[in-house]
Amino acid sequence: MNIQDNAVVSLHYKLFLVEDGDLVESTSDGPLVYLHGHDNIIPGLERQLEGMGAGDKASIVVQPEEAYGDYNNGAQEEIPLEALPGDLDLEEGMILSLLDDQNNQHIVVVLEVKDDTVVLDFNHPLAGEALRFEVEIAHVRAASDEEIAHGHAHSGDGHHH
Repeated sequence: MNIQDNAVVSLHYKLFLVEDGDLVESTSDGPLVYLHGHDNIIPGLERQLEGMGAGDKASIVVQPEEAYGDYNNGAQEEIPLEALPGDLDLEEGMILSLLDDQNNQHIVVVLEVKDDTVVLDFNHPLAGEALRFEVEIAHVRAASDEEIAHGHAHSGDGHHH
């Protein structure tokens, strides 16, 4: 079976920055498993994986607009330290995962720590970056009706919400 909408895909990848070739992350702990066609991975990668099958390898370049977007200079915000969990030992460059009032997750980068405030960058850490994925497709299978309804792949024994 080849990769198409409603296929569960297992793939190994290494992610590099195009600009300097730095390795950003890899699937060294096991493959990424996702449901294709349900916006579970960045659009540019998902689009270019279409049609590949188990055993296929590729080098895929994704531009910022199809990855994490362009860098937005207006996405920095200075907030009171007391608005953050008290047990954080904040340092410049630190990446945090924060929940807003509506329980939406935001990945932020600490730009500056001041006496009573902290300046956070709400851009994704890879915003504005062209990315190169070295991928190998491990397995492709048809998704179950339950996986399609839930919009994501389940592990071998299913799962409960």
